Amino acid sequence: MGLLFTACKKKDDGLEELEEIQQDTTDIYKGTKYIITVTPTASTGVADYLLTADDPSQGTISTQGNGVEQDGTYRYYTVNKGKFFSLLYGQGNPGAVTTYRFNKEGKLIKISDFIAETVQVFAPVGDDILTIKVPRSGDNQTAFMYRIDANLSQIVDTKPINIVELAGNGERAHFTWAKQVGNKVFAPYMSIKGCCNDVFGTAFHDSSYIAVFSYPSLELEKVIKDDRTSYFGAYFNDGLAVDENGDVYAFSPAAATEATVHKSTTKSAFVRIKANTTEFDDYYFDVQTASGGHHIRQQTYIGNGKILLNMYGNANELSGNPKLAIADLYSKSFTWITGLPAEINSISTPYNNNTVSDNKSKLFVGINAPDGSWIYTLDANSASATKGMEVQGGRITSIVKVTN
Repeated sequence: MGLLFTACKKKDDGLEELEEIQQDTTDIYKGTKYIITVTPTASTGVADYLLTADDPSQGTISTQGNGVEQDGTYRYYTVNKGKFFSLLYGQGNPGAVTTYRFNKEGKLIKISDFIAETVQVFAPVGDDILTIKVPRSGDNQTAFMYRIDANLSQIVDTKPINIVELAGNGERAHFTWAKQVGNKVFAPYMSIKGCCNDVFGTAFHDSSYIAVFSYPSLELEKVIKDDRTSYFGAYFNDGLAVDENGDVYAFSPAAATEATVHKSTTKSAFVRIKANTTEFDDYYFDVQTASGGHHIRQQTYIGNGKILLNMYGNANELSGNPKLAIADLYSKSFTWITGLPAEINSISTPYNNNTVSDNKSKLFVGINAPDGSWIYTLDANSASATKGMEVQGGRITSIVKVTN
């Protein structure tokens, strides 16, 4: 009983300490810091390290003796209200949501840690982190949307939605991402079979869908549908970009399959929803043709119509090492980026790449090449890359800017 009491007392003290740290608004770093998440190369099945930097455009940083080690192998990251959120993907099991911020000395400190459902979608919306847990198969037909208050670091609302009823075509709606658009949330989804050894296959190869929700009530308002492209984005892949005018540009990788066979007949392209509307207009940007046959893999909106595109390396295939390009959504131009390594193994994930400069012309991207890992500065105007900070001891998985 004495041991039990001691253990409980320690846990309570720890919780109280976290609450005190979280509520202390005087001990906050004023300015901008960067968190670089790195998977160590010396071991397998290990978690990311969180490294911090003031200026990723220069210098060297290493996992050796540095950083904060995460608990759990698969972690995904986002930021809101000056806080860094680390979400554990529990592969079907509940996972931790850990919140960090920088104290006034510029040290990364943990301010909250709680258990939540493993989710497939997570995005900053208003003062919240919106997450969505989506069942992909079986009898479960209910997805759950969670609002995590970024100030409190706790779930403040939960909303169920029937994904079979949402799809309305005999398949299941599988959300690929969510994006704040004005006072609404646009959540594109794939129509998937969810069964029969063809979980992510679909009979609707050339159709795209966006569910529109009110916010913060998360009431479904309508579904926007188009047949010029296949689904937008992909699993864990943000398919929507919102420009300074509030216009939404949605890209399709044209990657729909059935029975594991590629079935999309439409092109990898962008379509558009004008600000304050919930219908597609006649805008169409055929990136696949402009790039010489390459499909879009991922996107990061930079600003003033410029967008970074991570393309599949092999033309007319959904395969090959990544290649980077700058596209102009307004002029519909496409330019491959110069100054990058001839061979790229992987690139830091764009769904949490918020490193765009204040003048919306440059951003930082982590490049993992056969001879090492570096953070490159990409210039949207010249479509060129400059090698910056070297990251030693691991593979860069993301770069996140935290500002207070």
